[in-house]
Amino acid sequence: MSRPPTAPARLTLDPAFTVGDVDPRLFGSFVEHLGRCVYTGIYEPGHPTADEAGLRADVLDLIRELGVTTIRYPGGNFVSGYKWEDSVGPVEQRPRRLDLAWRTTETNAFGLSEFMGFLRKLGHDGEPMMAVNLGTRGVAEAIELQEYANHPSGTALSDLRAAHGDKAPFGIRLWCLGNEMDGPWQIGHKSAEDYGKLAAATARAMRMIDKDVQLVACGSSSQSMPTFGAWESTVLEHTYDLVDYISMHAYYEESDGDRDSFLASAVDMEAFIENVVATCDHVGARLKSTKRINISFDEWNVWYMSRFQRDFAENLPNWPEAPRQLEDSYSVTDAVVLGSMLIALLRHADRVSVACLAQLVNVIAPIMTEPGGAAWRQTTFFPFAQASRHGRGRVLRVDPQGPAQTTAKYGDVPLLHATAVLDESSGAVTVFAVNRSQTRSLPLEVALHGTAVTRVAEHSVLSDADPDARNTLAEPDRVVPHRATATTIDGKVLRCELEPLSWNMIRLLPE
Repeated sequence: MSRPPTAPARLTLDPAFTVGDVDPRLFGSFVEHLGRCVYTGIYEPGHPTADEAGLRADVLDLIRELGVTTIRYPGGNFVSGYKWEDSVGPVEQRPRRLDLAWRTTETNAFGLSEFMGFLRKLGHDGEPMMAVNLGTRGVAEAIELQEYANHPSGTALSDLRAAHGDKAPFGIRLWCLGNEMDGPWQIGHKSAEDYGKLAAATARAMRMIDKDVQLVACGSSSQSMPTFGAWESTVLEHTYDLVDYISMHAYYEESDGDRDSFLASAVDMEAFIENVVATCDHVGARLKSTKRINISFDEWNVWYMSRFQRDFAENLPNWPEAPRQLEDSYSVTDAVVLGSMLIALLRHADRVSVACLAQLVNVIAPIMTEPGGAAWRQTTFFPFAQASRHGRGRVLRVDPQGPAQTTAKYGDVPLLHATAVLDESSGAVTVFAVNRSQTRSLPLEVALHGTAVTRVAEHSVLSDADPDARNTLAEPDRVVPHRATATTIDGKVLRCELEPLSWNMIRLLPE
């Protein structure tokens, strides 16, 4: 049972004060050849729901419901050993390879053509974000992949694509120049200077093929990296005029039972974004450039990484095919943290243009599957799906005021974490809010200045009396959002109560 409510939290919504427009790419995801993300995840020939291409129809339905847009592929650490040529042509002729990143065997049964077919099945929102290998390969292989994928016809590689059954070019616009090249764990790990030079050379060559290609340079793998900041500065010194985005990656987990700090993870995430933005702008100023580099936050999630690293070291895989790896089961607490991370991304929509929840299926994912069996939604599915559906439009600048709590990692942290998005075409406003208190309800008062909203269409809540409750194969619907019924608008003030440890989506409509 929760304790009595705390003092109210307050915020003001006014369309005159905005952050920026939400780029649909903010609701992207990530498919890597890791664990069961691909094999028995999205692709399982012989499954009762599999279509003619071997794609699981039950999973496709859930991905559409999730509302993902851009999907990054094929890695991740996997890409630093990737030979794209292995993944095209007749499947029976594709070579089996050792994947050094995850110590598994890659069959290449699912490759570039299959991935593009998967995106087409998802519909118009499925945009590819292709990563090139700058770990063990370089400029030549990157532009060869670009030519194979995008050139219409009349060259050896474009005609080879057509001979493989894909006459029309893939039209991939967004490309990652490698992955986490600052990390010593990365195959082909490089210094910032060496990577910056290689990324710049690759970018120049790719723009010779298509001047309008959109490119992402590798930023730091996390804010805790010893080279953080200096890495971004050096890389951008080489690439500033050649790339459009720099990447960010961040994962959070509960450590040593410190749940209050875990619930405040977005404090660190927002500081990380602001630090990278400051570094980008500092380099731009030093170069006297009018161009602005934006953020591709192309890996983010809750991930119990310390648990995986321990298990991986103790039970080193012996090159299996598609083993169960990184299959975290997410609780209500994890879902609330993920919702707070979504709020952090939206609160920086003026600079975060691309974001990819890592990953899409089975591997630290919102969707889980059983080989030959069912697919189900994890708790983290619901905040993402709601934000993707209702978080399109213009983010309003809000400055929540209210009670705070002290955390071991981040000091005093507000209990309320919130943002709001205005759909200018309909006048609807959606408030996304998290109550970080584990024990107390949080009254919320929202002043609705300058908006046309007059009624509450929906107040959806994700919470549970058991903060460790989760959805499983045996109980796939144990945790689902429920409706709050006491949320009202009185004049120009919205009043509601946020349950302890909860994610909230409040839809406000005009008459």
